[in-house]
Amino acid sequence: MRRIRFVKRSVRFPVSATLLRRLALASIIANVAIVVTGGAVRLTASGLGCPTWPRCTDDSYTTTAEMGVHGVIEFGNRLLTFAVGIIALAVVLAVLAHRPRRRGLLPLAVGVLFGIPAQAVLGGITVLTDLNPWVVGLHFLASMVVIAAAYALWRRIKEPDGPVTPTVPGPLRTLAWITTAVSASVLVVGTWVTGSGPHAGDHGAARNGLDPTQISQIHADGVFLLIGLSVALYFAFRAVGAVRAARAAAVLLAVELGQGVIGFVQYFTHLPAVLVGAHMLGSCLVLLATLGVLWATRERLPATPAAAAPAAERVGAAA
Repeated sequence: MRRIRFVKRSVRFPVSATLLRRLALASIIANVAIVVTGGAVRLTASGLGCPTWPRCTDDSYTTTAEMGVHGVIEFGNRLLTFAVGIIALAVVLAVLAHRPRRRGLLPLAVGVLFGIPAQAVLGGITVLTDLNPWVVGLHFLASMVVIAAAYALWRRIKEPDGPVTPTVPGPLRTLAWITTAVSASVLVVGTWVTGSGPHAGDHGAARNGLDPTQISQIHADGVFLLIGLSVALYFAFRAVGAVRAARAAAVLLAVELGQGVIGFVQYFTHLPAVLVGAHMLGSCLVLLATLGVLWATRERLPATPAAAAPAAERVGAAA
């Protein structure tokens, strides 16, 4: 009798680097979008449209007709969290399916994925604390961290796996890090400005007690400092012939100026909701442009044959 041997073969669905990069870009866009829609919840006074969490009411996970349009808006934003999470999960699966396996991608992808439910919990705490302005601000800043991680993943996919080397002199790289720190501080103070203003997310929500005029002035001073640093970076990069870094600094400066115009107009027109929403989108763009400058001050070299050999052996062994 002939023996029939069954050879078990693993089924693979290889993912190209192009598809992986597109998924990572979709993750950035989705996380920016949920910041904007979250702002829409607050700007339409729908922050307590679902008055509890994780349920929408004490008896239902979904909105009810009695809750009206505010319930629909708040519940719709909660549903978007699942869409953003699905995209993040797709990125993780794509990283795992990509061959050869790329070191450094999985921690970033997993970080973005787990950042989304963490955001959902923070969102729940904002509801359970009746839209405490400090918690609302933390909720926004946590979104910025997730966006930064998604951006880092997107950039890392295109890079080789060798060591990182600077493309500009050390002092200019330090200046870029200082600019990044100032950009982050402007975002933080911006949440304090929001917490002192009229858009509380609900007509009965408390404010943080800071004087709106004084904290707005501090925020504006930080913006002026950030613009000054960006101008310095642009001309310094040009002086040393760092064309890519200078281009990134020019983009950052353009985004900052646009964001600044929106900020001043919204302040002197008594904070119309549309402009406040545009300002929230601009905050995300300033963050991304700042990170773009930071990435332009360094590059990752191709992996050496000695470093690439073990990875190739692991892929061969897995086959």
